[in-house]
Amino acid sequence: MTSERLVRASWLGTGVFTAAALIGTIWLEVVVVTVVVSVALFALGTAAFLAAYLTAIGRSRYDAIGMGGLFFLAGSAPAAVRRTMLLSFAAEIVVAFVTASVRIYTPVAFGLLVPMYGLGVMGLWGARFGEFPPREAPVR
Repeated sequence: MTSERLVRASWLGTGVFTAAALIGTIWLEVVVVTVVVSVALFALGTAAFLAAYLTAIGRSRYDAIGMGGLFFLAGSAPAAVRRTMLLSFAAEIVVAFVTASVRIYTPVAFGLLVPMYGLGVMGLWGARFGEFPPREAPVR
């Protein structure tokens, strides 16, 4: 998977979630769509998060990887990529909280799980394509 494909995947997931959340919020009778999409994106996000973590563990032998750089792309990604992926993540958070607030105490609240998708995809981008300084040799 290329860098651009991960950025597109981030926005694709955000778009699908936004559509499903709006459908479930407007027509509560079909809220099952929102639930299924939310749980699927949460599962994909969790898998991406785990893949990012395992990839970062392998890279950490040679690179000094920080959590901010790995999962929030702070200092490890070009500004355009970082901004785009953070906007996608922020959009997921906003849509989740707004729709859950509009339909309080309903299954629309499953949308609160979705930002895990954005975080996992950002982490995967950071683990695969992030630029980190080399690890310093231990002093003996």
